[in-house]
Amino acid sequence: MPPLPKPKTALPAVLTALLAACGTPEPAAVPTAIGAVQGDAARSPLEGREVLVEGVVTADFSRQLGGWFLQDGGDGDPATSDGLFVSAENAFAVRGGDRVRVRGRVFELGEGEGTLTALRPLALEPLGRAETAAAVLEAVPEDWERYEGMRVRVSAPLTVSGHRDLARRGVLLTAFGGRLPAPTEAAPPGAAAAAVAADNLHRTLLLDDGRGDEDPPGVWYLPGDAQAPRAGSTVEGAEGIVDARWGRRRLQLTAPLQLRAAPRPEPPRVGGDVRIATLNLENLFNGDGRGGGFPTERGARSPRELAAQLERLAATVAALDPDVLAVAELENDGYAPTSSIAQLAAALGRGGAEWRFADPGQGPGEDAIRVGLLHRADRVRALGAPATLAGGPFGELSRSPLAQAYVPVAEGSDAGAAFVVVANHFKSKGCGEARGAERDQGDGQGCWNAARTDSARRLGRWLEQDPTGSGSDLLAILGDLNAYTQEDPIRTLLRAGWQDALGDAGEAYTYVHEGQAGRLDHALLSPALAARLAGAAIWHVNADEPQNVGYRAGNGAERQGPWRSSDHDPVLLGLRLRTP
Repeated sequence: MPPLPKPKTALPAVLTALLAACGTPEPAAVPTAIGAVQGDAARSPLEGREVLVEGVVTADFSRQLGGWFLQDGGDGDPATSDGLFVSAENAFAVRGGDRVRVRGRVFELGEGEGTLTALRPLALEPLGRAETAAAVLEAVPEDWERYEGMRVRVSAPLTVSGHRDLARRGVLLTAFGGRLPAPTEAAPPGAAAAAVAADNLHRTLLLDDGRGDEDPPGVWYLPGDAQAPRAGSTVEGAEGIVDARWGRRRLQLTAPLQLRAAPRPEPPRVGGDVRIATLNLENLFNGDGRGGGFPTERGARSPRELAAQLERLAATVAALDPDVLAVAELENDGYAPTSSIAQLAAALGRGGAEWRFADPGQGPGEDAIRVGLLHRADRVRALGAPATLAGGPFGELSRSPLAQAYVPVAEGSDAGAAFVVVANHFKSKGCGEARGAERDQGDGQGCWNAARTDSARRLGRWLEQDPTGSGSDLLAILGDLNAYTQEDPIRTLLRAGWQDALGDAGEAYTYVHEGQAGRLDHALLSPALAARLAGAAIWHVNADEPQNVGYRAGNGAERQGPWRSSDHDPVLLGLRLRTP
């Protein structure tokens, strides 16, 4: 096609849009302002129509995203975007900085409300070279639609909040105004939690690598020594094109990031003379226990990965230095020397300590995973037999709790008050097979909230009956309750008189999901034990670390101390229990 003639005069953008909207053919050579194509709503007012636009190519993602972005000098309307995505279907060759005139048909890329206004080109005329300045964002925009398809530079700091898709898709989840809390960690379920969720969504900005494929060879926009930034790190001067793709607002980056990495924290220190900890092991499965049986149903896929997993878990526990350890997501494979819990105890004891585990004979429960209790035999003694709770939601839904009484020892003799530790792991929030009241009620608590709340109620009543027969009123409920702090299961236990040991623990989160941080792992104490609490802390050794530094990464990071030994952070308590 011969080049389109240059227009002698240009109609005002508003008139051009009105003519097009009314179906009146506009003069063939008069460009329509991109702002008129975008409009001030989620979808273009000219969708399905043929238009002529003119502007500068701000970024060419033809090979990776199937198109390029075009931006003009603006239509004077602050409510409309001046950028547009142009599909590369017809293989018109462009490069960043080209000034071009394009005739094409307007369409919306994607489905639902989160679509991207785009142009399917029919003809292109090069007009030389030009530059387009980036719009500067000093804070989160009230309306992201205003910047769709435009080149922007974010001068405000962005906080790295999540990196689930970093290794797989090159996407980093960031937020304006600091980290994102889990809604029901920050507010009660219902309208208040919904307001937090809406604010989180508004503040979120995905930083993307400009590619549409999975498992990229590297994350090009991060500094070479920071391929895995911890959550809590900050990004400054992010620059790219505002895109709406795959249902989420994102910035397709055009320049490397300036990253201020968050430091890894030192292990916590708590007072007291007896320390107890809890940790979700993220599926500790050991094959057949003899070096075979891999890949496992969950967890490690090879003996090498199991060795790396055990080494990281042992490094985590050694740094915490607890006397009693409550664990979750342990393979439910008995208590023989080939069992997962026996091999965990052996790994913990490689530094010379003698670790033993509670053995109720079977289970607890029939789930593929279970809870467990381990203790340092040189510091505490197991008092009596362990007890388990079955029935109701326990077994098929929540994992069966395991309770064991202990007493501090010194030089072979009892040296303090008896206390009871209860390991727990309530039903997850996943919605598989949820029916009726167990379905997501839209209040922010996810699925199976009724089962978790029933679990909490039954657990409290069971502990009132002294299941270990110790007679002690010093009790600790520990573990992954799969409920954030303001959700029904936790409030049920608090109303029954249990006290939150982590109420003053500072940054109180143990898990990060979709970039939102909150506490799924809890430490609730009976009033008598709460009076003996000397300190409580969460060690952010896992939740802030990306998956691509975990023991399954296969990138040379298998053995790097305790970091990312699990996807949950451990909780540590210090208690005053020894006889003065």
